[in-house]
Amino acid sequence: MQLTAKASLTNALLISICTPQFKGDEATESLAELARLVTTLGFKVVGTQSQKLNSTQKVNVLGLGKLAEIAQLTGNKGVVEGLEEEEDETEFTLNPVDVPSDNLPFACADVVVFDCDLSPSQLRNVENQLGVEVFDRTGIIIEIFSRHARTKTAKLQVEIARLNYVAPRLRETSTGDKERQMGKGAGETTLELNRRAVRDQLAELKRELVSVQDEMKGRRSQRSELFCVALVGYTNAGKSSMMRAITGSDVEGENKLFATLDTTVRALFPITQPRILVSDTVGFIKKLPHDLVASFHSTLAEAHDASLLLYVVDAADPSFRAQLDVVHEVLAEVGVADSKKLLVLNKSDQLSTEQQQALMEEFPDAMMTSTRNPADVSKLHKYIVGVAQDEMIEDEIIIPYTAKGIIGEIRSNMSVVKEEYEYSHIKLTVRSNAIDLERLKKSMLDLSTGDS
Repeated sequence: MQLTAKASLTNALLISICTPQFKGDEATESLAELARLVTTLGFKVVGTQSQKLNSTQKVNVLGLGKLAEIAQLTGNKGVVEGLEEEEDETEFTLNPVDVPSDNLPFACADVVVFDCDLSPSQLRNVENQLGVEVFDRTGIIIEIFSRHARTKTAKLQVEIARLNYVAPRLRETSTGDKERQMGKGAGETTLELNRRAVRDQLAELKRELVSVQDEMKGRRSQRSELFCVALVGYTNAGKSSMMRAITGSDVEGENKLFATLDTTVRALFPITQPRILVSDTVGFIKKLPHDLVASFHSTLAEAHDASLLLYVVDAADPSFRAQLDVVHEVLAEVGVADSKKLLVLNKSDQLSTEQQQALMEEFPDAMMTSTRNPADVSKLHKYIVGVAQDEMIEDEIIIPYTAKGIIGEIRSNMSVVKEEYEYSHIKLTVRSNAIDLERLKKSMLDLSTGDS
């Protein structure tokens, strides 16, 4: 099965399956989010349909009546005759906020996208019945990740997740699917050979990923002595824009879901002594496929090792509270729990004064910011520096004038609070982490031992 849709397949019809556990505003918001996901892929949403069922586990995920209705919207390309109708409840229609009610399917839909996960047999049945390409929510998310991965690490992680998704959905080819292959793998069908090839490819990719992860772990180990800040949050919350604002970097920031997949590490700007590092992590989303969470575990290790987590939310999005719950769930899954945290209510420029005041009353420990406001960026910079300073130790260092180069090293790696020039030495009051201070004292001791 290929996830990449053809360029001509641009019109998408979205399907919401509502159950007693998934309905109402939750279903409406989820369908609106699905609309943004398929738009990120370049599809045009031409309409939405929904159906209320007791469960999504039935062999036929749509009843005969709803299936016939959708078949008309996709050009009647499939076969729906003879389908045994599943018993379902009352059908109804949703109009999500991001899909205007007048955006109806005047043109036939080329793809159908379900706002739930479908089993391989469900997916195959619906495609046969409608005669068009069908995606489920996980397939769409994985396809977006595949297109947006840039670094070797991200590409490996996404490809592993993609193959785990594709493997059970492989199908026999239309010609020779029952024929046995001769030679290597004799006695196996083409389908069996394809599945074995996927397993072999997965094993190779996992070995390669382990090697890359070891390199990443080594780089994180080198940075472990520095104060590190990790930006975490829902996709499209504005993390990359915040990263760019507080580091002065050119990190990509787009108004798209999952514009950033690769962890980027930059120094806080204006530069501090010692340096403070900031990392921008992959965004989260509701119903993030488990395989993607597992694959990106090493990437999220940046958040696990961080001294401070900035939970960035789009305060202008009415659903940000539910999105914040998703962030907490994913971080708990990868073992991030005890780090110091700050909730950053981002995009405050899109809120009225009354809305800002209401949010600050609801979240008194949060910080209201807009990356477009230099004063807000400066305030956040000052907060980060303050937290970093609180974790540092202040001590006095006596440096003889004969110790050439030591003072320059101190100024490059530590914060000099006070300096006094005596007859035979300089007395510096510095602030730094315990490891750097211990290393400096050892160097001074070795130097004095050498002089004697």
